[in-house]
Amino acid sequence: MTQQSEPPTHRSRTINYQSPEADKGKLFEQTGIEALRALIAGTAPPPPISSHIGLEFVSVSDGDVVMTAQPDESHYNPIGSVHGGFFATVLDSACGCAVHSTLPAGVGYTSLEIKVSFLRPITAETGAVTAHGWVTRRGRSASFAEADIRDSEGRVLATASSTCLIIQPGPTQ
Repeated sequence: MTQQSEPPTHRSRTINYQSPEADKGKLFEQTGIEALRALIAGTAPPPPISSHIGLEFVSVSDGDVVMTAQPDESHYNPIGSVHGGFFATVLDSACGCAVHSTLPAGVGYTSLEIKVSFLRPITAETGAVTAHGWVTRRGRSASFAEADIRDSEGRVLATASSTCLIIQPGPTQ
């Protein structure tokens, strides 16, 4: 009598990325849009977070970015759908990069806050999702952006609004 084996339940995922330390000094030599275009062209290494969520840039223009991400089972929460952290990370990236695309050389940013609205679930079967981020207001000390995530049929899966702190060069107070 041959015993039927259970399907394997243990899976693993290897994440490969380039250390960001080597290029850290070069980060602020370019304008934000130049740095993002270098990522698209492959002349600058992608940030390590990209390897975790399959994040890739599609396009970038002044105050506007489009990127894709690839959800899979490794992003699941205990109820069998993609964890909200995946949504939040993709949306934070889209909002932040939209702001980054507007910055001159030497100026940085960081997220101050993000509000995410989850509208539909994502599973591995959803396939690649597209995030679109755009700046709604530029300021000297803060900029505001919005983003959404859509599936391949154009259905909105989640939205976000974000405030980013603009970090001017010079001594800290």
